[in-house]
Amino acid sequence: MRVMGVDPGLTRAGFAIVDQTAGKLRAVEFGTVRGGSAEIPEQLAALRSRLAEAIREHRPEAMAVERLFVTRNQRTAIRVGQASGIALLAAAEAGIPVTEYGPLQVKQAVVGVGNASKDQVSFMVQRLLNLSEAPDTADAADALALAICHLHSYRLTARAAGGAR
Repeated sequence: MRVMGVDPGLTRAGFAIVDQTAGKLRAVEFGTVRGGSAEIPEQLAALRSRLAEAIREHRPEAMAVERLFVTRNQRTAIRVGQASGIALLAAAEAGIPVTEYGPLQVKQAVVGVGNASKDQVSFMVQRLLNLSEAPDTADAADALALAICHLHSYRLTARAAGGAR
């Protein structure tokens, strides 16, 4: 299975494509989309363009997006929400199902504890994907972690849904 992970943000957003074949995880591509000092509409357009390009190139079967968590800074929450909406739009346009995960779920799936630090997440992502070095930004590491979380979770979730019928 091939999954795209997206850590939404306006000035910086992480994205990743991860494959799982015969139980082995492999990073296909990952990086950070930088909005820079452009106006918000241009930042959103740049994010949509890069995500759509990665979707066209790699054809993921699913997308995992970080769910917006409550923050004291309303401005940040609004901006992250806008970027999240762009990721959801890119997935919908490509017909890709989306699952949203909270930071606690991702940290538990990748590190084993919900209060893991950014450094611990990055370290475990590097180990799980056998990368020669850690991702260059926390955003890229988080996007990889989201994809890993989905790959660890989707079969269990599908089984639970099938059993509930």
